[in-house]
Order: sequence, then structure tokens, then C-alpha cells
Amino acid sequence: MLTIDAQVHTYERDRPERPWINVLAGPPEVTGDDMVAAMDAVGVDAAILVSPWTMYRYDESYALEVYAAHPGRFALVKPVDPTDPGVAETIAAWAPIDGTVAVRIMLSQGNANDPEDPGLNRVLNAAGRNGLPVNLSCKGSLGLVGGLAARNPGTRLVVDHLGLEQPRTPPAPPAPFANLPKLLDLAKHENVAVKVSGSCTMSHEPFPYNDLWDPLARVFDAFGFDRCMWGTDWTRAINVVTYAQGVEPFRLTDRLSDSERADLMGGTLQQVYGWSPSLG
Repeated sequence: MLTIDAQVHTYERDRPERPWINVLAGPPEVTGDDMVAAMDAVGVDAAILVSPWTMYRYDESYALEVYAAHPGRFALVKPVDPTDPGVAETIAAWAPIDGTVAVRIMLSQGNANDPEDPGLNRVLNAAGRNGLPVNLSCKGSLGLVGGLAARNPGTRLVVDHLGLEQPRTPPAPPAPFANLPKLLDLAKHENVAVKVSGSCTMSHEPFPYNDLWDPLARVFDAFGFDRCMWGTDWTRAINVVTYAQGVEPFRLTDRLSDSERADLMGGTLQQVYGWSPSLG
């Protein structure tokens, strides 16, 4: 089976030519070469490369450079600004770029809290017209997602990182799955899929994090494996788990059948994003 990580980030060192806005958890740089080396070391074939909003906001230029340097290994997701009156034009210009598979809204960064917000719906409408899913960083905003999904049934929405608070440093929150019912309620909207990404950082147990499987089973039961996608959220997770520790629990567990594992770790992603890696 192809193993495809649903979310990774790459970035170069802070420099005047491409300055950081803020600092993401991780080393001074994680270049495209670094990310490919980490993937190769554990047999991850490809990944969805999400331009890191923390450092670059809406500038996707470094992600485009990484994509060009590593043909076939990455697909591209660009954060967009729902407060920008020209965001629909931005999405229309982004859609035909080689490697593009989605856009992203940072709901967790205070981008409105009303499902009728015109900016949010402008993004979802434009993405739907251009055949692009919308990734939602929505910790603390899961209640908003259902309204957006209902108002935009023709647009695929993808909830990042289970929509739950995940730590950047140990330990995990005392009750990391306390808001899980809010995520499960979204399963009634057929246009909502979920990234089971960064979940290893939520464990209270050592590797291979066996306490994750009961809450994750509730997610799989609610959404089905045809709407769930595994990912690491590298490098946000780097101070909590290694890259290999974000991969191997899903390979080692006996809680997944071979077909479920194949869907979760790459098959569903190819369907949701309409993309398959070209590995040569």
C-alpha cells in the first residue's frame, strides 16, 4: 500500500528574503530535503505539504519550491485569508497550479465564529467551484464547522487534527478527548472528513500509545474509514514524538485490519484530495 502523510510542514531558516512572522515548534529549519529524508527513513511514500501559517501566513512560495525540488512526493495546501475581499480570486488562481489539492482556513486563529460569516462562505463557495477541499484548523471552533458544512454541501471540508487541542510540548492535556463528541456530531454531514493527524501527541502512555485506540475507534465508527486520514502534523509534534513514533503505532496496532490501514494511511486521502503521488 502507499503510505501518505496527510499533513507535514517544511520551512527554511528565518531570513530577510523570506522572514518568519512567528515561530513554529521545531528546529531552526526543516527543509524539503529534511522532510523527504524523514519520510524515507520510515517508508512514508508521500505527504500533503501544508504551507505553515505560523511562519509564512499566506505566502506559499517556499512550499512551491519544495514541491518543484521533489517531484511526485508532495501535494500542496495554501492557507487563505477569509477577511480578504479578493480571496475568491486568490483561490481561482491557486487551483490550476501544479500540485495544488486544497486551501486552508485558520478558524483557530480567530477567523470569525458565525457560520453565516460572508468571508468564510466566500472561501468555501470559491473552493467548491474550483474543486478544492477546504482544510479547517478548528480547535475550539468545532461548533462552527457543522453550520459551514450545511451551508456549503458541495464543498468538501476536512477537519485538521481531529479538531482537538494538541500539545506542542509534553504532557498531553488531562482529558485530551473531552471535546470528542463535538467532532463526532459532524459525521452527519457527508461533506466533512477528518484528519486523524497529530494524535500520538495526545497519549498519556509511552510508545506505541495504546490508550489512543478506544477514542479513535469512536471516530472511525462515526465517520467510516472513507472519511478518515492519518497524518503526523510534522513538525508541530516534534517536541512530543519523533517522526517514526507518529507513523509506527498505526502500522503496529492490531486494532486495524489491513484494508482499514490501507484506507487510513493513504487510500482515503487519494480520494478526498483527488491526488496520487508520482513516484517514478
